[in-house]
Amino acid sequence: MSRTTALSMSLRNALMMVIFTLAFTGLMASVYQATKEPIAASAEEEKMKLIGEVLPRGDYDNDLLKDYLDIGTPPELGLKDAGRVYRARKQGEPVAVLLEAVAPDGYSGNVGLILAVRRDGRVIAVRVTEQRETPGLGDYVDIHKDKKKDSPWITQFNEIGFAQVSQADWKLKKDGGRFAYHTGATISARAVTNATRRAVQFFEANKEKLFNLPTGGNLK
Repeated sequence: MSRTTALSMSLRNALMMVIFTLAFTGLMASVYQATKEPIAASAEEEKMKLIGEVLPRGDYDNDLLKDYLDIGTPPELGLKDAGRVYRARKQGEPVAVLLEAVAPDGYSGNVGLILAVRRDGRVIAVRVTEQRETPGLGDYVDIHKDKKKDSPWITQFNEIGFAQVSQADWKLKKDGGRFAYHTGATISARAVTNATRRAVQFFEANKEKLFNLPTGGNLK
């Protein structure tokens, strides 16, 4: 094969690779554009479904996901990644905030939480978003694992704030506090109880900023 022929083949192959790359990139871009909005809508739907478990839709009338503050990683919330607080309002008046928190001391590791706190500091509800606790023991803190019970464990935080239970008493009965637990399975309950208390502490220390800073701002 002559040098000219070899060069011609190399150029042709290179051109084919360029064409293939451009075509593949164009295809991927088309797929991305076609699926971007449905994926975003599905993610938003799932997020609102979870939010609905701790904050009834009738309690607010603003676009919740567009009324937020970036809060970084405050130690009270135990977050490793930067967090975000969403603000609920009705007729322009503050109603509640949504917080994410992490209990780092669950029996099998981190226990993720989402909770809504009213303007007056009372917890509306708490739910577990992530946990790896032992089935039949520590997993009772998750309401989704406890559907057959009339009074799921985690609902005892509903409508409770520091005005109802002091910070000193915000712990398990086994530790001299207010909240119940399952005998023989205290570690998970203690972790969630303490993480919820710390989240309320964070709210109380920052509530003016949480409600009054402009949307999209940063809590400093």
